[in-house]
Amino acid sequence: MWVRLFCGVASTLRPSQIAEKLSQLENQCQIHFTGDDLGWKSAEIRWPSGSPLSLERYLTQEDDLRPELNTWAAYLETLDYSPHSISLMERVIQTVELIIFRKPLDHSNEVILDQVISELVQMFAQNADGIFQIDGEGWYNAQGELLIPEY
Repeated sequence: MWVRLFCGVASTLRPSQIAEKLSQLENQCQIHFTGDDLGWKSAEIRWPSGSPLSLERYLTQEDDLRPELNTWAAYLETLDYSPHSISLMERVIQTVELIIFRKPLDHSNEVILDQVISELVQMFAQNADGIFQIDGEGWYNAQGELLIPEY
């Protein structure tokens, strides 16, 4: 499963804040960041067993995201059964930062994993004026309210 977080402003969360939130949620895991001069670029959340949860961070100006963002905007435009489709399309076009969560297929505790993903995604979304899409579920606002279900 993939979760895509479309941020309207750049996240101000530092790796130490993310690690602190994670330790409050699940003390059996560790987070490892990689980065460059623009900040953290990726992270892996590792548990004692199973595959890690991966996060990738892209900046619209520095990474060539415009084609991908245009594809998502075009997809949202086709969801005209929802009154939220146009406003979400506009939000995707205006994305400043994209954070992608990739859920592992072989995690030993799906409940904990889903809770960690949900809490972290909402923390980022609230910090960076974001909306997010979860494969097979739909499009959500920063508070976790489902705006457009995927059928």
